[in-house]
Amino acid sequence: MAKILRPPGPRKKPLWGDLWDFRSDPLKFLANARSYGDIVFLRLGNQDIYLLNHPDYIKDVLVNQPRNFYKGRGLQRSKRLLGEGLLTSEEDFHKRQRRLVQPAFHRQRIANYAKVMVDYALGTRESWQPGKTINISEEMMRLTLRIVAKTLFNADVEKDADELGEAMGVFVKSFDFLTLPFVEILEKLPLPRVRAFNNARDLLDKTIYRMINDRREKKEDVGDLMSMLLIAQDEEGDGKGMTDLQVRDEVMTLFIAGHETTANALTWTWYLLSQHPEVETKVWREIDQVLYGHLPTAADYQNLKYTEMVLSEAMRLYPPAWVIGRRVVKECQVGGYTLPKDSIAFMSQYLMHRDERYFPEPEKFDPERWTPEAKEQRPKHSYFPFGGGPRQCIGEPFAWMEGVLLLATIAQKWKLSLAKDSKVEVQPMITLRAKNDIPMIVSLRDRTGNYL
Repeated sequence: MAKILRPPGPRKKPLWGDLWDFRSDPLKFLANARSYGDIVFLRLGNQDIYLLNHPDYIKDVLVNQPRNFYKGRGLQRSKRLLGEGLLTSEEDFHKRQRRLVQPAFHRQRIANYAKVMVDYALGTRESWQPGKTINISEEMMRLTLRIVAKTLFNADVEKDADELGEAMGVFVKSFDFLTLPFVEILEKLPLPRVRAFNNARDLLDKTIYRMINDRREKKEDVGDLMSMLLIAQDEEGDGKGMTDLQVRDEVMTLFIAGHETTANALTWTWYLLSQHPEVETKVWREIDQVLYGHLPTAADYQNLKYTEMVLSEAMRLYPPAWVIGRRVVKECQVGGYTLPKDSIAFMSQYLMHRDERYFPEPEKFDPERWTPEAKEQRPKHSYFPFGGGPRQCIGEPFAWMEGVLLLATIAQKWKLSLAKDSKVEVQPMITLRAKNDIPMIVSLRDRTGNYL
């Protein structure tokens, strides 16, 4: 059997290879590894990893050869919570589920969600008081949780929001545990983290199944995703609908993904705006020119161009999904190298979005990178916060509209300033969260017209 030529990479340590360096500081480790080239060989424990650092190679995996790659082990282990939802399912079953879920994210339906988004954002902004300090990450998590519950499942979880938010936080924090070697053995032990994860899953299950049962009993189509999932039939396939378990898996996936990623993106956007008053002032100017004092609507979304550019740049620097892993299921060629079966392809948004070949002065917060002209000059997969190819995030249009409308609604009234002596650090988990609270002082913004 011919020896497979491997790309360059850091010198391998005995036994666990680079695993502990990666786990102790994954962003730093991957950034250092990138210095070896556009494709780098790593060994994490007994797993061969190929780190891809070029848009063409990323496109090759996500777009050109998707059938040669499945989701990585970390997300497969997420089936303990997500089951066979869109995020974790594969091949024909994934295609079937995507066909059934897709109508809920058509453009007109998303536009219908806009009023709920703005109404909930209005409720959040009106609950704040001038001079008070808020934890912006906590506020955004609670806000987006309420929105996803209402728009997708027509459920008002106001009284349950804190408890559900805490349960989802446990899952996110448990993801690192789920990727440990021998986790299948560890999860059978009476460990505190195992108990916390199981309790969080039980709470989420109880909530989701209650929604399903209530809707089946009422037998009414209220036009939300839940209704569509319950009445959907796979006309292109077996003509059947979804079981309660399949509905549960899709609901659970969208319930978690639909608020966690957007909340993180908004948290980092508010932080960056607080550090760049000249950008903040331009956002205010656009909001006033577009909205003339009224609350934003779906029709206003397309005119809030600069606000969307700000959100794009925030997700460049702090992408909610910071790395994508794909397991090779069939030996294939990428970047002139052979990727053997069962190896893993790593594609890091955090690294790619900071590649100075495509983003000069990569650490600089500059929304002007997102003018149509600037975007046209870059290869598509130099920026991929929502993935790409047939598995690109189904909720991307929803997320863009939600992010822009929430920013506009809140910034219409408030200026958010980072509290003095705050230490802001990233924490790469299943999403890119803030390591600690980000305290923000809210104050009524300057409405004098003295804009930059």
